[in-house]
Amino acid sequence: MAILESREQVEQWLAATLNVSRETLAKLERLEQLVREEADRQNLIARSTFDTFWQRHIADSAQLLLHSGPVAEGQPWLDLGSGAGFPGLVVALIAPVDMVMVESRRRRIDFLDHCIAELGIASHTRTAGKRIEMLESFPADYISARAFAPLDRLIELATGFSTDNTVWLLPKGRNAAKELESLSRKWQSVFHVEQSLTDADAHILVGRGRPRDRHRSRSSK
Repeated sequence: MAILESREQVEQWLAATLNVSRETLAKLERLEQLVREEADRQNLIARSTFDTFWQRHIADSAQLLLHSGPVAEGQPWLDLGSGAGFPGLVVALIAPVDMVMVESRRRRIDFLDHCIAELGIASHTRTAGKRIEMLESFPADYISARAFAPLDRLIELATGFSTDNTVWLLPKGRNAAKELESLSRKWQSVFHVEQSLTDADAHILVGRGRPRDRHRSRSSK
């Protein structure tokens, strides 16, 4: 796949590949405005990425839907460490999932709640304003995390929300393969590595389910 190198390319890709409407593109543009406005109050994203916002943040988030499989309305999606709303807000604007964004920092919680209201997605998007350790677990069909924690710690914290069918979508930059090697063999077997569309050196860890308990599987037959 070709690397997306401009906003124009991103918009064309969103329309052609993910069937993103003009209305949703306008909302993604509004999200960019909200992030830029908030940048004067808190450090949401690196200022060095402002000029490549649509590649580094919009497309980088939206590309997870290439690996999610078909998404049905109301499917629960858990996004860990949502920060500025990536990938959570972008996915919630494009796909009809029930998005739960986990963020514990007060100013970021307030920002995310403001974005949800401004973008008109409160019916299927909410912020869980607490650490994931304090969040009551629920079966998530999708789990995503961008710059949240080292992979082994991320898995440890999120496993309680996973099922045998959960799709894990974890952008991990240039160290994806190395981080995958840090997991136990049983967890390594859950994941594979996909190329990112926004950086030739970056990758996404995509997984399904969780390791099977062989003893339980045999005894349940």
